[in-house]
Amino acid sequence: MTHSKLKAGEVAGTYHVTSPVTETDIITMAKRFARRKLAKGRKITQPAQVFEYLRLLLQDYEHEVFSVLFLDSQHRVIRFEELFRGTIDAASVYPREVLKAALAYNAAAVILVHNHPSGDPEPSDADRRITERLKEALGLMDIKVIDHIVVGSEGCKSFAELGYL
Repeated sequence: MTHSKLKAGEVAGTYHVTSPVTETDIITMAKRFARRKLAKGRKITQPAQVFEYLRLLLQDYEHEVFSVLFLDSQHRVIRFEELFRGTIDAASVYPREVLKAALAYNAAAVILVHNHPSGDPEPSDADRRITERLKEALGLMDIKVIDHIVVGSEGCKSFAELGYL
């Protein structure tokens, strides 16, 4: 797909399709826009702001993917990165690697994100345990875990909104 199929409209955030597009083109464009919404400098004030972008990026994987939104002290995005890939129902997450990446990006806070290929975004006991371990490890370096979002085709669940953090 080329950018020539899309032209900016007169109103900000609107576009005109200038030539025929396939479903794949549309999905590719949507994912590109979602990544842009999670781009460096974008301020995240509440989890629901990023739900639709994360769903678009993660819901179609057939395996678990554990990602992190690294944020500065004003909760602006430094980087969104997929750190671990797993199987259909689990991903090994290593707190040391998450901490290393957070320090490398000089993050003050993080939003943890992973998908459930089953489609059900309900957090598991294992999800809660790894969140506690990450909160503990990152907390030692004064990096705040502000949320852990589980993405499924049925929606997203926020640990912060569920009262788990």
